[in-house]
Amino acid sequence: MKTGIEVLRDSGFEILQGKRVGLVTNPTGVDSRLVPTVDILDSAARTGTFSLAALYGPEHGIRGNVAAGEKVASGRDPSTGVPVFSLYGATRKPTPQMLAGIDVLVFDIQDIGTRSYTYLSTMGRVMEAAAENGIPVVVLDRPNPLGGERVEGCEIVEPGFVSFVSAYPVPYVHGMTVGELARMLNGEKMLRGGVRCDLTVVPMRGWRREMAWGECGLPWVPTSPHIPTPESAFYYPATGTAGELGTLNIGVGYTLPFRTIAAPWISDADALARRLNALPELAGFRFRPIHYSPFYGSGKGIEQHGVQIYLTDRATASRLTLVPFYAMQELAALYPDRRPLAAAESRLAMFDKVLGTDRMRKMFVGAGCRVTPQMAALWRPSETFLATRQKYLLY
Repeated sequence: MKTGIEVLRDSGFEILQGKRVGLVTNPTGVDSRLVPTVDILDSAARTGTFSLAALYGPEHGIRGNVAAGEKVASGRDPSTGVPVFSLYGATRKPTPQMLAGIDVLVFDIQDIGTRSYTYLSTMGRVMEAAAENGIPVVVLDRPNPLGGERVEGCEIVEPGFVSFVSAYPVPYVHGMTVGELARMLNGEKMLRGGVRCDLTVVPMRGWRREMAWGECGLPWVPTSPHIPTPESAFYYPATGTAGELGTLNIGVGYTLPFRTIAAPWISDADALARRLNALPELAGFRFRPIHYSPFYGSGKGIEQHGVQIYLTDRATASRLTLVPFYAMQELAALYPDRRPLAAAESRLAMFDKVLGTDRMRKMFVGAGCRVTPQMAALWRPSETFLATRQKYLLY
């Protein structure tokens, strides 16, 4: 199969000819031989009729040398000499000054299929700025590592919970490629102010919705320091929300980012594993007891006890995003005096923002820390959204 950058290259970069190009990318923007899109466009521009005029860096930066949450600096790319503008610093949306002289914006970043990952928000902000400044956008499509069929979580982001980790009303796991998402954000007027940009998506060739990453024949470049493998993308929605609470360790800071649920106060990891393995709602997962000490982060050097998560059957593991709630349910039963949701207000606020609502948390606590049918119903994409989504699928 071929990703969007390879399809664009095969066309002789036809849609870029005669234009000053601004490129939004990071280390995941590569071809199947790991040549960065930055370098592909820079090389083609030196012998062609377009120019690579500017680069725009999302979280972690153009070359991936910035830690999670840290500001990305503007400057100049040392390899190409092209000016770099930060989209994760003083602003997360290109300003008119950043776009001066740009004829077309190209977006090429690998997403991981989850709403709270900031690259989706960056793409939306770029599209908004492009619409406001009359600049066309070209999105180079890439596979969704979770596949194109898994959709979990409600699409509603309630007022007061809109943030850079829940910027647009799509389910937490959306089952779409970045190109399909761009088409939907644009077509359904989901961008701020209902603006629409002049959008072109360069689709992949050979990708099918049911394909796992291993079937694509593509190398994996870590999308961020804690997503080192394509499998990591599956564990991120299974534990990432719980990690926002600060009361549970999810393996970040150890060798298993997003693959554990642990804490110093869990005295019987075997019992927790047994209880989780007995839940029919968690079919497709297995849990084993684990004990470890993180190498860095807030839990550095503190022994953690809990479970490591194994995704054993992707077809039957239909509840990735409810894993943390079931884990907290069983922890509440084992340790009634240790409630993971008894976190600082600031941590609870971030937890709610990631989910896009505080109703899931309040329903859970109100039910005595039990996952209820009402929670499962709330956390299900609507038929209306699924029908709307269908209009924008390319594969």
